[in-house]
Amino acid sequence: MGKHYVVSFFLLIFWQNAIAQTPYYPPIQGAQWDTLTPSDAGWCSDDFSELYSFLDSSQTRAFIVLQGGKRVIEKYFHSFKADSAWYWASAGKSLTAFLVGLAQEQGHLNIEDPSNLYLGNNWTSCNSNDEAAIKIRHHLEMSTGLSDTLSNLNCIAPSCLNCMTTPGTRWSYHNAPYTLLREVIENATNQGINLFHFQQITQKTGISGIYAWLPGDLNVFFSTPRSMARFGLLMLRKGVWNTDSLLRDQSYFNSMITQSQPENQAYGYLWWLNNTSNFMVPLVRLQFPGQLSPSSPIDMYSAIGKNGQIINVIPSADLVVIRMGENPDSNVSVPWNYNEEIMRRLARVICNLSLYEEPLIKNTIKIWKSQSPQPQLHIQSERSALLRVSQFDIRGLKVQEHYFSKNTINAQIPLQNQKSGLYIFIVEDAEGNVYRKKVVVD
Repeated sequence: MGKHYVVSFFLLIFWQNAIAQTPYYPPIQGAQWDTLTPSDAGWCSDDFSELYSFLDSSQTRAFIVLQGGKRVIEKYFHSFKADSAWYWASAGKSLTAFLVGLAQEQGHLNIEDPSNLYLGNNWTSCNSNDEAAIKIRHHLEMSTGLSDTLSNLNCIAPSCLNCMTTPGTRWSYHNAPYTLLREVIENATNQGINLFHFQQITQKTGISGIYAWLPGDLNVFFSTPRSMARFGLLMLRKGVWNTDSLLRDQSYFNSMITQSQPENQAYGYLWWLNNTSNFMVPLVRLQFPGQLSPSSPIDMYSAIGKNGQIINVIPSADLVVIRMGENPDSNVSVPWNYNEEIMRRLARVICNLSLYEEPLIKNTIKIWKSQSPQPQLHIQSERSALLRVSQFDIRGLKVQEHYFSKNTINAQIPLQNQKSGLYIFIVEDAEGNVYRKKVVVD
């Protein structure tokens, strides 16, 4: 993206020394959980007013930041408490991926097994050969090859599951194949998923919670905010809790947090990744340039769910960040850019969050919409000339594209005569920087 960064030697030494200390874990039972002051954590500010104001205004209920396993921030909003239960939505997918890894390590299944070994024949409407080609791994990758053109992507009935392409070749955020992993785990282990979770995770870590069936074929995990933070800590420690190695298979663990299929660099085994040059998001057939969270270290990986349920794990900074709450953006159900908004504000108080220094020269592009005299988008560049703007609809189809003449720093893009809906504008400047903006056309 045309940016040049310099690795900070002293910052690396700081984090290496911090991580080298004896790992801390909260007790499995009880409310005791050690804290760190921002100063002891090495942060540059203890003024969280801007961060808290943003979280409050964006319908947050719980926000926790752990460093070295200890609480630096634990903040609740709108009468929410530490023992309040909340749904994880699709962030629970990442927990399910961990359970699949446990089931494989214990010999109950192999992710290279065909799914029909545990779901039975005719769990799809595909022919027998095409159905047999779908493996458990493809459910984890979101690459089953099943059609995502249905209006209801939660439906798990065979009539809703039709083969479209070769498994493993096309990434599609299709909820139904994920949901069926519950049945895979239960049939493979010969026990309910909640019992398996309790015996393999809760008793060893204190990560309590329950998977519940909700109307519309939804399999959703519920827990307290602290249990969500505990799971982030378990991931930060690579599947180890105190002296107990829950997930010894580090090959599987690393596969969870590594690009899993050819299309979407930002997706592992039901985990979102930040080490990307481009990425895809749910329901949009488009690759966006850059990272999901440019303000965060590239080694961050995340569990992200509907309405902004978030677990961020950052090994290089020994950090876990979790957020529970209502939808911060009524225009989309999975606000994939909201995590960046949080991390950008958190970085202002941590200050040395990123392993890299800021670019010596940084351009700023402002993008806003006006309605008079005609609906149009305004683009203003502070330093570098504008090169191109592209507009895409929510399906990833290009609506229009404009190239700018040399030395253009102000531009207007017409929006009249366009269908109402959410659009994504990608603006590039002459230095190769790329900026993204969601715009709702009324």
